Amino acid sequence: MRDVLKSVPGDRILTEAQRSEPLFVQSIARAMQVLSAFHGADGALSLAAIAKAADIDRSAAQRIVHTLRQLGYLRLDKDGRGFLPDIRILDHALDYLSLNPIVRHATPVLLELRRNAQERVDLSLFDDTRVVYAARMQSKRETFFATLVGHSVPTYCSSGGRAILSKLDDNEVKDIIDRSDRTPLTQRTLTDPEQILRKVHEAREQGFALAREEILIGEIALGVPIMGRDGRPCGAIHIAGSLSDWQEEAFRNRFFPLAAEAALAVSRF
Repeated sequence: MRDVLKSVPGDRILTEAQRSEPLFVQSIARAMQVLSAFHGADGALSLAAIAKAADIDRSAAQRIVHTLRQLGYLRLDKDGRGFLPDIRILDHALDYLSLNPIVRHATPVLLELRRNAQERVDLSLFDDTRVVYAARMQSKRETFFATLVGHSVPTYCSSGGRAILSKLDDNEVKDIIDRSDRTPLTQRTLTDPEQILRKVHEAREQGFALAREEILIGEIALGVPIMGRDGRPCGAIHIAGSLSDWQEEAFRNRFFPLAAEAALAVSRF
């Protein structure tokens, strides 16, 4: 099973034609590959590890790492044997969150939802085969990884992800499922494409998706889609609770109206 503490990295595969465009800057692409080398890392990375993960030679990695250190995006670890992301990366995370209209308008809605629900409330944004958490309002039981903005999980097995998929046509849904890494997160994660598609159809009929222990053992989560101005789903609101506290029917009846109202308030921004 996949380590649930590891976020699902974004995967933007470019064609040769895209890389050959006159406006495409290869050096910038390589620098971003170096920064992306830290996706899922357990600690500091050596220069050799960075070069391998970024798929560039050691000499290029050395020059890029040096430049990023000078700019404040990478730093040496305390032992001086490897490199870690540095604080200036957070400036760009702040830019994204503060300038994203969905996140900006969702914040007061989520605060009110958290007060009413008294359970964990998340806002996720749709990124193809994954959903990325852009706001997380925790309950008293949360672990470290569950508090982190930017953490991501597969679209196909999360409540919010399936809620998003329910607003797409089946051809697009099947394409996303087929391209997903369906390594299970728990022994209860559904990985069969037909079973997943049935869950998406169920969410389409109900207006919400429910996932039991597919991301975390002992957790039940309900997701409702957020619609963008273009009429396509752009994210979801999740409410998550413990199966030691909730039966499925009671959880659904209690939180679907709250989540649906919140998602409607955020949609179309």
